[in-house]
Amino acid sequence: MSIYLDNAATTKVLPEVKEEINKYLSDLYANPSSIHEFGIEAKEVLTKARTMIAESIGSEINEIIFTGSGTEANNFALKGLFFNNFPEKNHIVTTAIEHDCVLNACGWLESRGAEVTYLKVDENGFVNPEELEKAITEKTFIVSIMHGNNEIGTIQDLALLAKICHDKGVLFHSDACQSFTKVPINVKEMQIDLLTINAHKIHGPKGVGALYVKKGIKISPLLHGGGQEFGLRSSTENVPGIMGFAKAVQIANFENVKKITTFRDNFIKKILEIDKVKLNGPTGEQRLCNNINVSFFMLEGELIQGELSKKGIFVSTGSACSSSSKATSHVMKAIECPMEYLHGNIRISISKETTEEELDEALKEIKIIVEKNNLKEIS
Repeated sequence: MSIYLDNAATTKVLPEVKEEINKYLSDLYANPSSIHEFGIEAKEVLTKARTMIAESIGSEINEIIFTGSGTEANNFALKGLFFNNFPEKNHIVTTAIEHDCVLNACGWLESRGAEVTYLKVDENGFVNPEELEKAITEKTFIVSIMHGNNEIGTIQDLALLAKICHDKGVLFHSDACQSFTKVPINVKEMQIDLLTINAHKIHGPKGVGALYVKKGIKISPLLHGGGQEFGLRSSTENVPGIMGFAKAVQIANFENVKKITTFRDNFIKKILEIDKVKLNGPTGEQRLCNNINVSFFMLEGELIQGELSKKGIFVSTGSACSSSSKATSHVMKAIECPMEYLHGNIRISISKETTEEELDEALKEIKIIVEKNNLKEIS
């Protein structure tokens, strides 16, 4: 019997989603670009999925561009806008706690002539709005700040940050892969120009994402070919995956968010009763409902993760996308986590399928591991 508590890395595909995917793998499998009747039918279901996803964030249908992942969507936003604006404008503003795909894309663009400002954050991972305003120059073409942090769960005030950008005449992009369907998002009301979302964080399939691009924004395609996705992302669309994505969006609801939040807060309260445990990131409504990130005094997070894994309890240390790396988390460094706690963090991320019994069992095993290793230190 296993206990899966790594839902920020990926989630289980729900039965309803799997059924929807299978329908378009075996029954309606035509290429939506084909002009025969079977292809036209596939095109119609693609439009249906696009409509559902657009409605979930308050956008228009033709502002949703399907991609192969959140990583691709983030790269598309940054690189596509850079190539469209360079050399007149070459400045990007982002933060020190972005997902690796944003940080690495920015690093690559720097080698092509971009200048990047990496905003510092406070001890809970929040951007200082005044620092953002100061960082924007006449050369800035995009500000990219993630909505919900994948490691410590910090939820930024996108409406406030977007307003600062618009007052300066600069576009605003946000990576919302972790927050999508967990935190209300309306791109029009929040004045977001580009937004990245994906499926596998919300019980949909892997390999499907989308970039919202506000109508009128000029962006250069990364992929050239048959001109799919309004000429912005050539490649035959992954209809089964996209339909699974739409189904996952359809069945998501904020009642589940309330339950997950209660489980999160109860677990945090209990785990902080262990001696010398530190919560990383904010509390309450400013934290993603499913995120618990704690550090243990003078213990290695990888040791705790490994011991839990032997018991069939699966958590992560930092971001799953870089968890195989021994490098210290850039997010932990950015929030200036004290040295004695810096390497001792684990991330527990829950879903609507997580039970109280599972969390209690995980807590019990964590206590055993901590006590055992503390005794080793004493002896």
